[in-house]
Amino acid sequence: MLRELIVKTRTCRRFIQEEKVPAATLKELVDLARLSASSGNLQPLRYILSNSPENNQKIFPNLAWAGYLKEWPGPAEGERPPAYIIILSDRTVSKKIDCDHGIAAQSIMLGAREAGFAACTISAIRREELRETLSISDQFDILLVIAIGKCGEKIKLEEVKENGSIEYWRENDRHHVPKRALDDIIINVF
Repeated sequence: MLRELIVKTRTCRRFIQEEKVPAATLKELVDLARLSASSGNLQPLRYILSNSPENNQKIFPNLAWAGYLKEWPGPAEGERPPAYIIILSDRTVSKKIDCDHGIAAQSIMLGAREAGFAACTISAIRREELRETLSISDQFDILLVIAIGKCGEKIKLEEVKENGSIEYWRENDRHHVPKRALDDIIINVF
């Protein structure tokens, strides 16, 4: 069951914008992150939740959506996420963040999928512009933004081709994601 959930938890970049994500669902997703492992149990992560069109319009222009799709500026109006979770670190708790935000993001993405939503974890962020737009205190570092909503695209896992390229691509309204073979990533078994 966990394997199936992980396989179905794909990065989605086109959403059904009019299908809202309730605030209670966003809080539940953050609660999953809160209950996840934290380096040294310091728990330095903080979150900003948005499911209002007004705030989402402030967040959207500060994100880059798909590095391998050079000509694509991101989801068009009607395909944009109806909700966001912004992951911050509180410097008054810890100046150094190890892998907490990655663990939290995966917990949020798995929880979103289990709740019938899709997500996209974004690290390509115009951080200072987002900070100014949302009046985020300097006490916080902006680590990640997770876009959440009903998936508006088909996503297919592929084997990495002979040329070794891991670049994802779009074809016939389907997003193709190449994954390396298991034998290619295991160096040794003792």
